[in-house]
Amino acid sequence: MEIDWTILSIILIGLIVLIVLVIKKNQKDKKDYTHFLNNDFKKAKEEEVNPDNDDDF
Repeated sequence: MEIDWTILSIILIGLIVLIVLVIKKNQKDKKDYTHFLNNDFKKAKEEEVNPDNDDDF
């Protein structure tokens, strides 16, 4: 049984390309998820100050 180096090298190159693409996608998703977590909070509503209303003090 002889090893067909051509087919084996094509499969190996395909696997390397697949691994590189998965790593790049993972890094992009990690960046997006970190951005989402850093900005995922509800901002407090700013209350309007009414100078005519003295009940606040």
